[in-house]
Amino acid sequence: MASTALGGAAPARAGLVHKNGTLGSSFKPSSGFMLKTSPKVGCSSLSVRASIASSPQKQYSPQTSAVKSGEEVRIAVLGASGYTGAEIVRLLANHPQFRITVMTADRKAGEQFGSVFPHLITQDLPKLVAVKDADFSDVDAVFCCLPHGTTQEIIRDLPQQLKIVDLSADFRLRDINEYAEWYGHAHRAPELQEEAVYGLTEVLRDEIRNARLVANPGCYPTSIQLPLVPLIKEKLIKLSNIIIDAKSGVTGAGRGAKEANLYTEIAEGIHAYGIKGHRHVPEIEQGLSDAAESKVTISFTPNLICMKRGMQSTMFVEMAPGVTAGDLYQHLKSTYEGEEFVKLLNGSNVPHTRHVVGSNYCFMNVFEDRIPGRAIIISVIDNLVKGASGQAVQNLNLMMGLPENTGLQYQPLFP
Repeated sequence: MASTALGGAAPARAGLVHKNGTLGSSFKPSSGFMLKTSPKVGCSSLSVRASIASSPQKQYSPQTSAVKSGEEVRIAVLGASGYTGAEIVRLLANHPQFRITVMTADRKAGEQFGSVFPHLITQDLPKLVAVKDADFSDVDAVFCCLPHGTTQEIIRDLPQQLKIVDLSADFRLRDINEYAEWYGHAHRAPELQEEAVYGLTEVLRDEIRNARLVANPGCYPTSIQLPLVPLIKEKLIKLSNIIIDAKSGVTGAGRGAKEANLYTEIAEGIHAYGIKGHRHVPEIEQGLSDAAESKVTISFTPNLICMKRGMQSTMFVEMAPGVTAGDLYQHLKSTYEGEEFVKLLNGSNVPHTRHVVGSNYCFMNVFEDRIPGRAIIISVIDNLVKGASGQAVQNLNLMMGLPENTGLQYQPLFP
């Protein structure tokens, strides 16, 4: 989820142009990365890079066609002062081939990242700068963690050789008219929308591998599409009467100060919102309709719940004639057999958000409903990891020809 996926849009910045060129469509797959620098101690504060990597060996070369072991890619994180930006930094601390060289945060420009997020003070990172002042000459790939509505023009004007994973909603909807309807303004980079690849990793792996611009999925769409897409493709469930009740931790609303997110507004309760018009609805329906090869309409209610991170989606579906809940379970199990990050729980075990915190996992299970012919599917993810930054790293790994689990083998934090 981008940093404001559950909140309001920030005003877009128009006309950003970089001296290194504009983002085009002539990029060829790139590779060649050098290993991370050894730990450093700065003058004013401890600055140790927590990494499993050794000293740098080779410089990135966009002319090479395959990523080699022991090489490095230089990363820019745009919008680094939000929750998804901080998660990118946390995950990359353990990545042997990605090194952050540029970090932007307009309101925090000039500050050290460790002063914005003290829990990451040990990382050796560049100072935060405004987007307009960012120098992309020392960058090979970009994680864009800016709010929706601010991203299209910025990505359009980036140097064309960069590979980009955008965590906002700005490139998720293929239909630019549908985007305008749901987000309240015309798409500002329609030529790039044609190029963007939707980044639901386990479903669209081959397309992502060859992409230059990936639209990272939203958190709710990730938790919902991972179980439903395989079942719809196999025609195991009916396309009508799909009802989804989903709950998100408060980090899903972003880091900006909002009255609705004050402690007294959300503590000791649950808060339904966006009941008739949540902006993730068209994204979910787009993916399910692709799987069905026909239009799918869902009933979706999101809820904000008083916890920091985590997401649970409960899906109520009607099974096709002759299909049982056991058939749904077996198909999902076979679909995701061998997948590292998507797991079917055994027997009657219920997925819980506390069992995926801090990890890139999606846990799910299928239960028979007491109403004949219906089933209940529950999936859980960490909204900031598999629902945002973790899936973004997984996607960039694929784009760079690296094993997609690189830097993502954090186990869930429990208790």
